[in-house]
Amino acid sequence: MNSNLTVSELFKAYYDCRKAKRNTWNALMFEENLERNLMDLYYELIENRYQPQRSICFVVTRPKAREVWAANFRDRIVHHIIYNRYSQLFYNSFIYDSYACIPGKGTLKAANRVQHFMRSASKNNTVATFYLKADVANFFVSIDKTILESLLAKKITDAWWFNLTKIVLYNEHKNGVLIKSNKFLLNKVPHHKSLLQAKHNRGLPIGNLSSQFFANVYLNELDQYVKHHLKAKYYARYVDDIVIIDTDSSKLNRIYDSMNTFINNNLGIAFHPNKKEINKTTNGVNFVGFIIRPYSMYIRRSTVYNCYKKIKGKSDLYKLRPTVNSYLGMLRHTNAYKERLKLAKTLGMVGAWFNAKLTKMILRKRKSCTYK
Repeated sequence: MNSNLTVSELFKAYYDCRKAKRNTWNALMFEENLERNLMDLYYELIENRYQPQRSICFVVTRPKAREVWAANFRDRIVHHIIYNRYSQLFYNSFIYDSYACIPGKGTLKAANRVQHFMRSASKNNTVATFYLKADVANFFVSIDKTILESLLAKKITDAWWFNLTKIVLYNEHKNGVLIKSNKFLLNKVPHHKSLLQAKHNRGLPIGNLSSQFFANVYLNELDQYVKHHLKAKYYARYVDDIVIIDTDSSKLNRIYDSMNTFINNNLGIAFHPNKKEINKTTNGVNFVGFIIRPYSMYIRRSTVYNCYKKIKGKSDLYKLRPTVNSYLGMLRHTNAYKERLKLAKTLGMVGAWFNAKLTKMILRKRKSCTYK
Protein backbone atom coordinates (compact mmCIF):
# COMPACT_ATOMS: atom_id res chain seq x y z
CA MET A 1 0.00 0.00 0.00
CA ASN A 2 1.30 3.41 -0.98
CA SER A 3 0.37 6.53 0.94
CA ASN A 4 -0.62 9.78 -0.72
CA LEU A 5 -0.44 11.58 2.62
CA THR A 6 1.37 14.90 2.23
CA VAL A 7 3.51 16.75 4.75
CA SER A 8 1.19 19.75 4.45
CA GLU A 9 -1.75 17.54 5.52
CA LEU A 10 0.24 16.45 8.55
CA PHE A 11 1.06 20.03 9.55
CA LYS A 12 -2.54 21.14 9.06
CA ALA A 13 -3.73 18.30 11.28
CA TYR A 14 -1.18 19.33 13.90
CA TYR A 15 -2.34 22.97 13.85
CA ASP A 16 -5.97 21.87 14.06
CA CYS A 17 -5.15 19.56 16.95
CA ARG A 18 -3.20 22.06 19.02
CA LYS A 19 -5.97 24.71 19.02
CA ALA A 20 -7.63 23.16 22.04
CA LYS A 21 -4.80 20.99 23.39
CA ARG A 22 -1.69 23.16 23.28
CA ASN A 23 -1.27 23.51 27.06
CA THR A 24 -1.68 19.82 27.87
CA TRP A 25 1.37 17.93 29.06
CA ASN A 26 1.37 15.61 26.01
CA ALA A 27 1.19 18.57 23.63
CA LEU A 28 4.00 20.45 25.38
CA MET A 29 6.23 17.38 25.30
CA PHE A 30 5.50 16.84 21.61
CA GLU A 31 6.31 20.48 20.80
CA GLU A 32 9.71 20.38 22.54
CA ASN A 33 11.04 18.75 19.37
CA LEU A 34 8.18 19.66 17.09
CA GLU A 35 9.64 19.25 13.61
CA ARG A 36 11.43 16.03 14.48
CA ASN A 37 8.35 14.53 16.14
CA LEU A 38 6.13 15.49 13.22
CA MET A 39 8.51 14.02 10.66
CA ASP A 40 8.95 10.86 12.74
CA LEU A 41 5.17 10.49 12.78
CA TYR A 42 5.00 11.17 9.05
CA TYR A 43 7.48 8.40 8.22
CA GLU A 44 5.77 5.98 10.59
CA LEU A 45 2.56 6.62 8.72
CA ILE A 46 3.81 6.37 5.15
CA GLU A 47 5.95 3.31 5.97
CA ASN A 48 2.98 1.58 7.65
CA ARG A 49 4.72 1.45 11.04
CA TYR A 50 2.26 3.63 12.94
CA GLN A 51 0.65 2.24 16.08
CA PRO A 52 -1.38 4.24 18.62
CA GLN A 53 0.16 4.93 22.01
CA ARG A 54 -1.59 4.49 25.32
CA SER A 55 -4.58 6.62 26.27
CA ILE A 56 -5.51 8.40 29.47
CA CYS A 57 -8.84 7.70 31.15
CA PHE A 58 -10.48 9.74 33.89
CA VAL A 59 -13.97 10.10 35.32
CA VAL A 60 -16.13 13.22 35.33
CA THR A 61 -19.15 13.32 37.62
CA ARG A 62 -21.37 16.02 36.08
CA PRO A 63 -24.03 15.69 34.93
CA LYS A 64 -23.50 11.97 35.59
CA ALA A 65 -20.44 9.86 36.24
CA ARG A 66 -18.82 8.82 32.95
CA GLU A 67 -15.42 7.95 31.59
CA VAL A 68 -13.58 10.42 29.39
CA TRP A 69 -10.68 9.21 27.27
CA ALA A 70 -7.77 11.29 26.03
CA ALA A 71 -5.59 9.90 23.26
CA ASN A 72 -1.90 10.73 23.13
CA PHE A 73 -1.28 14.05 21.34
CA ARG A 74 0.39 12.41 18.34
CA ASP A 75 -2.57 10.04 18.00
CA ARG A 76 -4.94 13.03 18.06
CA ILE A 77 -2.99 14.41 15.10
CA VAL A 78 -3.69 11.16 13.23
CA HIS A 79 -7.39 11.47 14.07
CA HIS A 80 -7.37 14.95 12.53
CA ILE A 81 -5.55 13.66 9.44
CA ILE A 82 -8.33 11.14 8.78
CA TYR A 83 -11.05 13.64 9.66
CA ASN A 84 -9.63 16.36 7.40
CA ARG A 85 -9.33 13.95 4.48
CA TYR A 86 -12.77 12.29 4.67
CA SER A 87 -15.21 14.19 6.89
CA GLN A 88 -16.64 16.38 4.13
CA LEU A 89 -17.19 13.37 1.91
CA PHE A 90 -19.37 11.81 4.61
CA TYR A 91 -21.03 15.10 5.58
CA ASN A 92 -22.19 15.57 1.99
CA SER A 93 -24.32 12.44 2.37
CA PHE A 94 -25.73 13.31 5.81
CA ILE A 95 -29.21 14.70 6.26
CA TYR A 96 -29.51 18.41 7.00
CA ASP A 97 -30.87 17.85 10.51
CA SER A 98 -27.86 16.08 12.02
CA TYR A 99 -26.30 18.65 14.35
CA ALA A 100 -23.52 17.18 16.49
CA CYS A 101 -19.83 17.83 15.81
CA ILE A 102 -20.40 19.23 12.32
CA PRO A 103 -18.97 22.62 11.33
CA GLY A 104 -21.67 25.27 11.26
CA LYS A 105 -24.09 23.19 13.35
CA GLY A 106 -24.30 22.73 17.13
CA THR A 107 -26.75 22.84 20.03
CA LEU A 108 -28.23 26.29 19.35
CA LYS A 109 -29.00 25.50 15.72
CA ALA A 110 -30.52 22.20 16.78
CA ALA A 111 -32.73 23.93 19.36
CA ASN A 112 -33.83 26.62 16.91
CA ARG A 113 -34.60 24.01 14.28
CA VAL A 114 -36.78 21.98 16.66
CA GLN A 115 -38.63 25.16 17.61
CA HIS A 116 -39.17 25.88 13.92
CA PHE A 117 -40.53 22.32 13.51
CA MET A 118 -43.01 22.96 16.32
CA ARG A 119 -44.30 26.14 14.74
CA SER A 120 -44.50 24.66 11.26
CA ALA A 121 -46.23 21.41 12.31
CA SER A 122 -48.73 23.27 14.48
CA LYS A 123 -49.42 25.83 11.74
CA ASN A 124 -48.45 28.63 14.10
CA ASN A 125 -50.09 27.07 17.13
CA THR A 126 -53.47 26.39 15.51
CA VAL A 127 -53.13 22.57 15.51
CA ALA A 128 -52.29 20.33 18.49
CA THR A 129 -48.76 19.03 18.05
CA PHE A 130 -46.72 16.37 19.83
CA TYR A 131 -43.04 15.49 20.16
CA LEU A 132 -41.24 12.18 20.45
CA LYS A 133 -37.91 12.25 22.26
CA ALA A 134 -35.64 9.23 22.48
CA ASP A 135 -31.99 8.42 22.95
CA VAL A 136 -29.86 5.36 22.42
CA ALA A 137 -28.98 3.34 25.51
CA ASN A 138 -25.24 3.38 26.33
CA PHE A 139 -24.53 4.58 22.81
CA PHE A 140 -20.75 4.99 22.62
CA VAL A 141 -20.07 1.81 24.59
CA SER A 142 -22.51 -0.18 22.42
CA ILE A 143 -21.19 0.71 18.95
CA ASP A 144 -20.28 -2.41 17.00
CA LYS A 145 -16.91 -1.79 15.32
CA THR A 146 -17.47 -4.45 12.68
CA ILE A 147 -20.67 -2.75 11.53
CA LEU A 148 -18.96 0.64 11.68
CA GLU A 149 -16.07 -0.64 9.57
CA SER A 150 -18.50 -1.68 6.83
CA LEU A 151 -20.09 1.79 6.88
CA LEU A 152 -16.71 3.54 6.67
CA ALA A 153 -15.67 1.27 3.80
CA LYS A 154 -18.45 2.69 1.61
CA LYS A 155 -16.58 5.96 1.18
CA ILE A 156 -12.99 5.31 2.28
CA THR A 157 -12.01 3.27 -0.76
CA ASP A 158 -8.24 3.94 -0.83
CA ALA A 159 -6.49 0.89 0.72
CA TRP A 160 -3.86 2.86 2.66
CA TRP A 161 -6.34 5.32 4.14
CA PHE A 162 -8.79 2.57 5.03
CA ASN A 163 -6.04 0.61 6.77
CA LEU A 164 -5.10 3.69 8.81
CA THR A 165 -8.77 4.23 9.71
CA LYS A 166 -9.03 0.63 10.89
CA ILE A 167 -5.93 1.04 13.08
CA VAL A 168 -7.67 3.94 14.82
CA LEU A 169 -11.05 2.19 14.92
CA TYR A 170 -9.82 -1.11 16.35
CA ASN A 171 -7.30 0.35 18.80
CA GLU A 172 -7.94 -1.29 22.18
CA HIS A 173 -7.83 1.83 24.31
CA LYS A 174 -8.04 -0.08 27.58
CA ASN A 175 -4.77 -1.92 26.86
CA GLY A 176 -2.06 -0.13 28.82
CA VAL A 177 -4.41 2.74 29.67
CA LEU A 178 -3.23 5.31 32.23
CA ILE A 179 -6.13 5.76 34.65
CA LYS A 180 -6.12 9.14 36.38
CA SER A 181 -9.12 8.64 38.64
CA ASN A 182 -9.28 6.65 41.86
CA LYS A 183 -11.30 3.47 42.35
CA PHE A 184 -14.06 5.37 44.14
CA LEU A 185 -14.73 7.48 41.05
CA LEU A 186 -14.30 4.54 38.67
CA ASN A 187 -16.91 2.59 40.62
CA LYS A 188 -19.38 5.45 40.15
CA VAL A 189 -19.51 4.65 36.41
CA PRO A 190 -22.14 1.94 35.83
CA HIS A 191 -20.66 -1.26 34.45
CA HIS A 192 -22.76 -1.09 31.26
CA LYS A 193 -21.55 2.46 30.56
CA SER A 194 -17.84 1.73 30.99
CA LEU A 195 -15.53 1.26 28.00
CA LEU A 196 -13.15 -0.51 30.39
CA GLN A 197 -15.83 -3.22 30.73
CA ALA A 198 -17.00 -3.23 27.10
CA LYS A 199 -17.16 -6.41 25.03
CA HIS A 200 -14.55 -7.16 22.39
CA ASN A 201 -14.89 -4.94 19.29
CA ARG A 202 -17.54 -2.86 21.01
CA GLY A 203 -17.39 0.77 22.05
CA LEU A 204 -15.68 4.05 21.16
CA PRO A 205 -13.87 6.30 23.64
CA ILE A 206 -15.75 9.48 24.57
CA GLY A 207 -13.43 12.44 24.06
CA ASN A 208 -11.72 11.70 20.74
CA LEU A 209 -12.47 13.52 17.47
CA SER A 210 -12.45 10.18 15.68
CA SER A 211 -15.20 8.86 17.99
CA GLN A 212 -17.42 11.87 17.34
CA PHE A 213 -16.93 11.49 13.60
CA PHE A 214 -17.46 7.71 13.63
CA ALA A 215 -20.60 8.08 15.78
CA ASN A 216 -22.15 10.39 13.19
CA VAL A 217 -21.37 7.90 10.43
CA TYR A 218 -22.97 5.14 12.51
CA LEU A 219 -26.25 6.92 13.22
CA ASN A 220 -26.50 8.36 9.74
CA GLU A 221 -28.00 4.96 8.89
CA LEU A 222 -30.88 5.73 11.25
CA ASP A 223 -31.23 9.26 9.87
CA GLN A 224 -31.59 7.96 6.33
CA TYR A 225 -34.11 5.33 7.42
CA VAL A 226 -36.27 7.83 9.30
CA LYS A 227 -36.25 10.46 6.54
CA HIS A 228 -36.54 8.27 3.46
CA HIS A 229 -38.38 5.16 4.66
CA LEU A 230 -40.51 6.39 7.56
CA LYS A 231 -40.97 9.79 5.87
CA ALA A 232 -40.71 11.72 9.14
CA LYS A 233 -40.69 15.35 8.07
CA TYR A 234 -39.79 16.99 11.38
CA TYR A 235 -36.81 15.00 12.66
CA ALA A 236 -33.59 16.21 14.33
CA ARG A 237 -30.67 14.39 15.93
CA TYR A 238 -27.84 15.56 18.17
CA VAL A 239 -25.40 12.66 18.81
CA ASP A 240 -27.82 9.95 20.05
CA ASP A 241 -30.64 12.28 21.17
CA ILE A 242 -33.55 12.32 18.73
CA VAL A 243 -36.64 14.55 18.49
CA ILE A 244 -39.55 14.09 16.05
CA ILE A 245 -42.53 16.45 15.81
CA ASP A 246 -45.96 15.40 14.48
CA THR A 247 -49.65 16.12 14.92
CA ASP A 248 -50.44 12.46 15.57
CA SER A 249 -49.15 10.96 18.83
CA SER A 250 -50.07 7.41 17.80
CA LYS A 251 -47.99 7.84 14.64
CA LEU A 252 -45.03 8.85 16.82
CA ASN A 253 -45.44 5.60 18.76
CA ARG A 254 -45.33 3.61 15.52
CA ILE A 255 -42.28 5.53 14.33
CA TYR A 256 -40.51 4.82 17.62
CA ASP A 257 -41.17 1.08 17.34
CA SER A 258 -39.96 1.04 13.72
CA MET A 259 -36.79 2.97 14.59
CA ASN A 260 -36.02 0.72 17.54
CA THR A 261 -36.42 -2.40 15.42
CA PHE A 262 -34.22 -0.90 12.70
CA ILE A 263 -31.29 0.07 14.94
CA ASN A 264 -31.49 -3.23 16.80
CA ASN A 265 -31.40 -5.31 13.60
CA ASN A 266 -28.96 -3.19 11.62
CA LEU A 267 -26.73 -1.44 14.17
CA GLY A 268 -26.88 -3.71 17.21
CA ILE A 269 -28.11 -0.93 19.52
CA ALA A 270 -31.44 0.04 21.10
CA PHE A 271 -33.23 3.06 22.52
CA HIS A 272 -33.26 3.46 26.27
CA PRO A 273 -36.65 2.02 27.31
CA ASN A 274 -37.10 4.53 30.16
CA LYS A 275 -36.27 7.64 28.17
CA LYS A 276 -38.99 7.56 25.57
CA GLU A 277 -41.14 10.70 25.79
CA ILE A 278 -44.27 11.58 23.85
CA ASN A 279 -45.94 14.79 24.95
CA LYS A 280 -47.52 18.00 23.73
CA THR A 281 -45.02 20.48 22.32
CA THR A 282 -46.63 23.21 24.44
CA ASN A 283 -45.28 21.40 27.51
CA GLY A 284 -41.74 21.82 26.21
CA VAL A 285 -39.11 19.30 25.14
CA ASN A 286 -35.82 18.99 27.00
CA PHE A 287 -33.27 18.88 24.18
CA VAL A 288 -29.59 19.90 23.82
CA GLY A 289 -29.59 21.83 27.09
CA PHE A 290 -32.75 23.84 26.41
CA ILE A 291 -36.43 23.55 27.26
CA ILE A 292 -38.02 24.25 23.87
CA ARG A 293 -41.62 25.35 23.29
CA PRO A 294 -43.14 26.68 20.05
CA TYR A 295 -42.78 30.34 21.06
CA SER A 296 -40.34 30.32 23.96
CA MET A 297 -37.06 28.72 24.93
CA TYR A 298 -35.43 28.38 28.34
CA ILE A 299 -32.10 27.09 29.53
CA ARG A 300 -32.16 24.11 31.88
CA ARG A 301 -31.75 24.85 35.57
CA SER A 302 -28.92 22.33 35.77
CA THR A 303 -27.00 24.32 33.15
CA VAL A 304 -27.36 27.53 35.18
CA TYR A 305 -26.31 25.64 38.30
CA ASN A 306 -23.20 24.37 36.50
CA CYS A 307 -22.30 27.95 35.58
CA TYR A 308 -22.31 29.07 39.21
CA LYS A 309 -20.42 25.96 40.21
CA LYS A 310 -17.68 26.72 37.67
CA ILE A 311 -17.19 30.34 38.75
CA LYS A 312 -17.37 29.67 42.48
CA GLY A 313 -14.05 30.33 44.16
CA LYS A 314 -12.33 31.58 41.00
CA SER A 315 -10.06 34.55 41.65
CA ASP A 316 -9.28 36.13 38.29
CA LEU A 317 -11.84 37.98 36.17
CA TYR A 318 -9.73 37.50 33.04
CA LYS A 319 -9.88 33.74 33.48
CA LEU A 320 -13.56 33.86 34.38
CA ARG A 321 -14.56 35.83 31.31
CA PRO A 322 -14.53 32.97 28.72
CA THR A 323 -16.71 30.76 30.95
CA VAL A 324 -19.14 33.55 31.83
CA ASN A 325 -19.44 34.75 28.23
CA SER A 326 -20.06 31.21 27.05
CA TYR A 327 -23.06 30.93 29.37
CA LEU A 328 -24.27 34.43 28.50
CA GLY A 329 -24.07 33.44 24.85
CA MET A 330 -26.49 30.60 25.53
CA LEU A 331 -28.76 32.69 27.74
CA ARG A 332 -29.10 35.53 25.24
CA HIS A 333 -30.92 33.18 22.84
CA THR A 334 -33.50 32.19 25.46
CA ASN A 335 -36.21 33.84 27.54
CA ALA A 336 -33.78 34.25 30.42
CA TYR A 337 -33.13 37.95 31.00
CA LYS A 338 -33.63 37.48 34.75
CA GLU A 339 -30.89 34.85 34.81
CA ARG A 340 -28.50 37.19 32.96
CA LEU A 341 -29.34 39.98 35.38
CA LYS A 342 -28.74 37.72 38.38
CA LEU A 343 -25.38 36.58 37.01
CA ALA A 344 -24.33 40.17 36.26
CA LYS A 345 -25.28 41.30 39.76
CA THR A 346 -23.42 38.39 41.34
CA LEU A 347 -20.18 39.12 39.50
CA GLY A 348 -20.73 42.87 39.60
CA MET A 349 -20.27 42.72 43.37
CA VAL A 350 -16.68 41.59 42.83
CA GLY A 351 -15.76 44.05 40.09
CA ALA A 352 -17.01 42.55 36.82
CA TRP A 353 -18.52 44.81 34.13
CA PHE A 354 -21.11 43.90 31.51
CA ASN A 355 -22.44 45.52 28.37
CA ALA A 356 -25.82 47.27 28.46
CA LYS A 357 -27.77 44.23 27.18
CA LEU A 358 -26.06 41.87 29.66
CA THR A 359 -24.88 39.61 26.86
CA LYS A 360 -21.15 39.96 27.41
CA MET A 361 -18.76 40.37 30.33
CA ILE A 362 -16.20 43.11 29.68
CA LEU A 363 -13.08 44.19 31.56
CA ARG A 364 -12.04 47.74 32.34
CA LYS A 365 -8.83 46.85 34.11
CA ARG A 366 -7.21 43.74 35.44
CA LYS A 367 -8.77 42.82 38.74
CA SER A 368 -8.97 39.75 40.93
CA CYS A 369 -12.05 38.56 42.73
CA THR A 370 -13.41 35.66 44.66
CA TYR A 371 -17.06 34.68 44.30
CA LYS A 372 -18.22 32.55 47.22
